[in-house]
Amino acid sequence: MAAGSPGAEIRRGYPHLDTVRSAVTALYKRLSYDTVSTFGTSVLPVEVAFDDTEDLHLGAQRVARALVRHLRLPDARMVVSFREMEHAANVELTAGPEYFIELNTRFATHRKDIGAALAHEVMHVYLHRLDLSFPGTRDNEILTDTATAYLGAGWLLLDAYREHGPFSQKLGYLTPEEFGYVLAKRALFFDEDPSPWFTSPQAYDAYTAGRARARQDGHRPPLAGAGWTARHRYARDRRAAQGATGSVVRGPGDSYVFEGPAPLRVTFPCPACHQRIRVPVRGRLQARCALCHTLLDCET
Repeated sequence: MAAGSPGAEIRRGYPHLDTVRSAVTALYKRLSYDTVSTFGTSVLPVEVAFDDTEDLHLGAQRVARALVRHLRLPDARMVVSFREMEHAANVELTAGPEYFIELNTRFATHRKDIGAALAHEVMHVYLHRLDLSFPGTRDNEILTDTATAYLGAGWLLLDAYREHGPFSQKLGYLTPEEFGYVLAKRALFFDEDPSPWFTSPQAYDAYTAGRARARQDGHRPPLAGAGWTARHRYARDRRAAQGATGSVVRGPGDSYVFEGPAPLRVTFPCPACHQRIRVPVRGRLQARCALCHTLLDCET
């Protein structure tokens, strides 16, 4: 897992957004709607609280067990140790049932972030057992961060983001705003607000920014909630598609794609899971995403 350090520059914005969206889709495809729906309650702060009075190793094992329970891995045992290393943490992925997690020794004096570091590593084990991965280290780590956030433990990773004068810290590969985006997607789907759990003001600001970006996904045509400017562009592209012969007309960034000839259809990403949906172009209608079961009002 990547980690920030004093004076380190933290990348901001949404440079990995396409991979993040693909990761959410992959989770639904691999787990199914029914399984994803069982993660409606996040890991609670009391489950991962860690103060200076608790034994370091026993406390780390306790937090690891809480995360194992959250992910329903009853036959997985996490053995946590501490050592000097460049990164925040590392896990040895084997056949199990024991998995050895190493945490950077700096967590001995930053105990409140042990839950965040362990959440990412335990998710590596979870995805390993699912045989779900993306090619390449970068994309696979983004998948791990996204899964951690979407399945209820990633608010810990965002809360570990702090900036105090020359000191800056961020855990994970996603930017703070991308963590906020995924957490907002989760909040919209499960109707669960993580904002009261943030102890870092920078984490709360990043969540607010990510939430605004996530809500934009629900205001793009052909969704009925799209704004006037986007609707006007959509109508123009629809006219072009109706006049085309056996070709496709794409909206900005492939946000929607018209497919012809008649009967004309339009495909667009589900605002919840980003699986592409295909519907006929015939005015106002409702469409249900086959992957995440979200019901969408459309104006095609």
